[in-house]
Amino acid sequence: MGIAPRVFWPSVIIVLAFVLLSVIFPDTVAEIVGNVQDVVIGTFSWYYLLLVSVFVVFAIWIGVSHFGDIKLGPDDEGPEFGLGSWFAMLFAAGMGIGLVFWGVAEPLNHFAGIPNRATGIEEGTEAGAHESILQTILHWGLHPWAIYVVVGVAIAYAIHRKKRPVSIRWALEGVLGKKVNSWIGDVIDVAAICGTLFGVATSLGLGVMQVAAGLSFIDVIEEPNNLTYVVLIGAITTAAVISVVTGLKKGIKYISNINLGLAAGLLLFVLIAGPTLFIFRDVVQSFGDYLQNILQMSVNTTAYSGENGTEWQGWWTTYYWAWWISWAPFVGVFIARISRGRTVRQFVAGVLLVPTVVAIIWFCVMGGTALYRELWGQGGLIGVDDAGAATVDTNTSLFALLDALPGGSVVIVGAIILIVLFFVTSSDSGSLVVDMLSSGGDPNPPVWSRVFWGVAEGAVAVALLLPGEGGALDTLKLVAILIALPFSVVMIGMCVSIWREFSAERRAALRAQRRMQRDELADHVTSNLVDAGIVEDPENGDSGNTKA
Repeated sequence: MGIAPRVFWPSVIIVLAFVLLSVIFPDTVAEIVGNVQDVVIGTFSWYYLLLVSVFVVFAIWIGVSHFGDIKLGPDDEGPEFGLGSWFAMLFAAGMGIGLVFWGVAEPLNHFAGIPNRATGIEEGTEAGAHESILQTILHWGLHPWAIYVVVGVAIAYAIHRKKRPVSIRWALEGVLGKKVNSWIGDVIDVAAICGTLFGVATSLGLGVMQVAAGLSFIDVIEEPNNLTYVVLIGAITTAAVISVVTGLKKGIKYISNINLGLAAGLLLFVLIAGPTLFIFRDVVQSFGDYLQNILQMSVNTTAYSGENGTEWQGWWTTYYWAWWISWAPFVGVFIARISRGRTVRQFVAGVLLVPTVVAIIWFCVMGGTALYRELWGQGGLIGVDDAGAATVDTNTSLFALLDALPGGSVVIVGAIILIVLFFVTSSDSGSLVVDMLSSGGDPNPPVWSRVFWGVAEGAVAVALLLPGEGGALDTLKLVAILIALPFSVVMIGMCVSIWREFSAERRAALRAQRRMQRDELADHVTSNLVDAGIVEDPENGDSGNTKA
C-alpha cells in the first residue's frame, strides 16, 4: 500500500504553508494565533475541564463494566507484545519526556505562584508545597491518560477487532457509518497528521533547549546558540529515523525499554540520595489526598479569580487538557497499534491506572525533593527577577537539583541521555503514526515515507527555532493547542461510537449465547427422550418417529 493522496498531499501543503508563514511573518502569525488562543481559553476553559472529567468517568466505566471482557483482536489471540515492552512503549510515547522535563519544574512553579496565585497556593509554606504537588499530579494523573484511553480504545477496536486500516476516521464508524470514507474522513485524518506533526516538532524544539541547557550546566558547551540547536535536532532526528525504519519490534521497542530502565534508575537515585523518609511519607499522603480531592480539583475553573484565573488556566490546567487532546491522535494511534490481543479491561488498567501511579510516585520523588530543599534545605531553585517576581528556570531546575545531591554531577550526564532518548522515542513514534495515517492506514508503511516524516519533524523544529526568541516555535505550540478544540468534538463522537459498537457486540454475543443454550437444551431433551425409548436416535435418521 502506498500513500493516500487525499490525506498525504493536503497535510504536506498545510504544514509547509504554516511553517513558511511563521518564519516569514512570525510577529503577525503569533499575534493572530495568540488572540485566538485567548478567546478559546477565556471562553472554553469550563468546557475543557468538564469534558476531560467526563472522559475519566467514561474510561473507568468501559474498563469495569461487562465491556471490559471485549478482546481488542481475535478471541483466540494473545497480546502481540509482552507486558514490560508494552508498558515501556506506551509510557515513552505518552508522556515519559514530560515527566523528566516537568518533574522538578512544575511543582516549583506552582509553589512560586507562577504566573499568579489564582489557585490560592501559599508560597513558602508547608501547606502550599503539598498543594503544589497535588496540582501537578492532577495535570499528569488520570485525566491525560483518560484522554488517551478514549482515542486508543476506539482505534484499537477498529483496527484489531474489525480489521480496519490504522486511521482516526475508522474510530468513528459507529457514528458516521460509510461516511468515514468520504471527505469527512479525509479532513479528520489530515487534522490528526497536522496536530501530531506540530506537537512532536514543538516538543523536539523545546526539548533541545533543555538538553542544551544541561550541556551548558556541566560546562560541555558555552551559552547555547542556533548551531547547538541544529546539531542536537539533527542528531535526535537521525536516531529517530533509524529507529522508525527498523520498526516497532526492534528500534522503537528497544529504545523504549532502555528509557524505562534509565528513568527507573534516576528515580531510585533521587529517592536514596534525597530525603528518603520524607519522600515515602509524601507518596502515601499524596495518594490519599489526590483521591480525596480529585473531584474538586477537576472542576476548579478559577471562576472567582477574575483575569488572574484566566491567565493561570492558560498557563496550566486548560493548557494541559488542550495539549493532551492535541496529542491524543498520535498517542492514541500508537498505543492502539501496540495493544493487539489485550482486552478492554487490560487496556484501561495498563493505560489509565499504571501510568497514574507512576506519575504520583515520580512527582513525589522529584518534585517533593525540590520542595523539601526549598522549605528546609539550601533553597536556590526559586529565584527573583528585577521586578521582585518569583522565577524558576524550567530548563535547568532538574540539573540544579541533581547537582546538589551526592554524586549528582555524574547523574546529570545520565539525565541528559535519558532526555535525548525520550525525545527519540517521541519522534520515532510520532513519525510512525503520521506515516500510517498518510498511507491510508497501512500498519507497515513504506520506508521512504517513514524517513520523509521523520526528517520533516526535525526540519520543522529547526525552521521554527532559528528565527530566535522562540517566537515561531511558541506560535506552533499555540496552534497545536487550538487544534484540540475541534478534535475534542471528534473525541465525543468516539465515545458515542465506542458505546454503540460495544453494545452491538455484546447484544450479538448474548444472542449467540442464548442460541447455544437453546441448542444444548434441545440436545439434552432429545438425549433423554432417546434414552427413555420415546423417540428414535436422530443419528439413525428416524428422529420423527415415536414408539407406540
